[in-house]
Parts: sequence; structure tokens; C-alpha cells
Amino acid sequence: MIETAGILPAHRIRDLFDAGAIVSARPLDADQIQPASLDLRLGTVAHRLRASFLPGGGATVEDKLGYLTLHDLDLTAGAVLETGGVYLVPVLESLALPDDVSASANPKSSTGRIDVFTRLITDHGVAFDQIAAGYHGRLWVEVSPRTFPIKVRAGSRLSQVRFRRGDARLDDMALAALHARYPLVDREPRFEHGLTLSIDLAGAGEGALIGYRARRHTSVLDVDAKAAQDVADFWEPIKARGRPSLILDPDEFYILVSREAVQVPPETAAEMVAIDPLVGEFRVHYAGFFDPGFGHAPAGGKGARAVLEVRSHDVPFILDHGQTIGRLVYERMVEMPATLYGQGMGSNYQAQGLKLSKHFRA
Repeated sequence: MIETAGILPAHRIRDLFDAGAIVSARPLDADQIQPASLDLRLGTVAHRLRASFLPGGGATVEDKLGYLTLHDLDLTAGAVLETGGVYLVPVLESLALPDDVSASANPKSSTGRIDVFTRLITDHGVAFDQIAAGYHGRLWVEVSPRTFPIKVRAGSRLSQVRFRRGDARLDDMALAALHARYPLVDREPRFEHGLTLSIDLAGAGEGALIGYRARRHTSVLDVDAKAAQDVADFWEPIKARGRPSLILDPDEFYILVSREAVQVPPETAAEMVAIDPLVGEFRVHYAGFFDPGFGHAPAGGKGARAVLEVRSHDVPFILDHGQTIGRLVYERMVEMPATLYGQGMGSNYQAQGLKLSKHFRA
């Protein structure tokens, strides 16, 4: 039997656990499996590194830890990861994938929105965030807080992994057909190797909140504590004033929002990918996975916008209202998920507008 190409939904991920293709060092959290992804949990030790690395085809992660590790942190009771540091943490889940199943990883939405850069590494890996079909071995997450010092512990969930069979990306013609069935955006769409999104710097008019810029030299942010921090202690609000534009200061971190309300229909999953670097001197969206049902009205998501984590590069750069900021690439699901994003699976950002991470009090 030839299996359908596509992203594996939650019940297929559970099948991988039942078959021993995914193994965990402790029982799963109740909401760890999402509609089209699996959250990864940090293990008990964080290795503070001299530098980031990839093992390469001829080496394991352990082969290089001996001479790259500066010191170790015990995460059993929690520890603080400092800004600017590079840490490598083994996760509690390991893999023995079938030969026809590969995977990719991304930071969770709440991780990206606090400017924590994470990348997954495998033994013999030659690229970050990629797991080869048939991979057998441990998984490691590189963690680098960029703006806020963070407290993590064994079991903290910073990254997520999406499993796929084959290549089921939708080309622009297929996206146009999908848009005719489910409006993927609330305005005229632009398809350029995915659904193109633009930036909202006008909001509701003069004085409206259009974004946030991260403060420096803050207190520690506990990644597992919901609604525990005051927004003003970590963020400066940005309001619409005069011309709808924003100068991005070099190496500053911003939370902005798309002009479009977007939808990910139930039979698809999506991922935000970077635009061509020739279009702008900035990086957008560390946390790229959009689950089936995001923005889908029957799942309570009508009007959901894409929240954008934006960082300028080496020079100041002006963003104008409506400027292209990124694109969503859609993939087919192998099967329809039993539960959609927003339907009781720890979905924090359904029907969102401009919204900070779950760590901050509304």
C-alpha cells in the first residue's frame, strides 16, 4: 500500500508512539501533541557552548560536546539561561522513524515571541531543524535567548516538530483553487511560491497600537509561567503616528502583525518562511508553524492575523505599511486531524490580532 504524501496529524503521531518510532523518557504531557505537530521537552542538563555547531555527516553530537562545552547547568529544578549564550539541551523524546517519514522543527509560537532562538540538531546532521527520513537517534535543541534572560527546567517546551511523508506542498495554482473554497486571506491574495503577507503599520488610525519593541536589561522570564509578567516591564508599545511606517533599529526585536487575516483550512498545515533577503534587511518569524484550523471560523479563529517576530540586521531599515513581510507555504495533511487548532488543545493564539506571548498579563 502506497501511503498518501502529507503532514501527519495528531492521531498519526500517536501511532508513531505506539509503534516505537517516537520514544519518550517520561509520559507525555496531556497537550503535548498538537493537531499537526509534537512539542519537544527539554531534558535535565543544558550544555553552555563556546559556539553553535552542526555535527556533520561523520559525527554525533556527543563527539563535539567534549571540546565545545564550557560548563553544564542542571535543569532538574530549573536554571537561568543568559542572553547571548548558546546552550545545547538533549530532549526527552528520541526517534526511530520509518524510512518514509521525515520531520522538521521550529520554535513554538510562545518561544519566538520572546526572542528565544531555538534550532534542532540530530546526530550526523548537516542542517538545522531537519530530520532525515528513517532517522534513528537522539534529538537536541540549541537555545539562545536574544533579548530576555529565561528560566527553563526539565520538561519545558520550547520547540515543536512536524512529521511528513513525501512532498505535499501546494503550488500557487493549487493555492488559488484552495482560496476559491476557503478564503485564505480577507483581501485579494498574492501567490508567489506561497501566500504573500504584508505588514500592518496603520492599525485603526492615529494613536492605535501597532506593535511592541522589546526592552533591554529586564528581569528573568520563566518560560513555563503563564500571565505572570506585566507587559510594561518587558515591552515598549509602538503606536501609529503620522506616516504609517516604522524604522527598525539594528539588533532590536519587534512584535508586529500582518495586515491580512489568514486561514489554514483543516486539510492543510502551513509554515511561515522568510522572504528573499534582497527584499529587506530584516528577519521575520522565528516560529513558523501554523496548524490546521488556524483562523478557521468553525474552530473559533475568524479574523486571525499572523503575529510577526521581526529583527533588523546591521543597518536601520524602514518598513512601510503594506510592505511584503513573509509568505505562508501550505502543505496537505495525510488525513484530516480529529481536532483543529483552537479546539481545546492548548491553543493560545486562535482569533488573535496583535498579541504578545502567553507569559504576559493582558
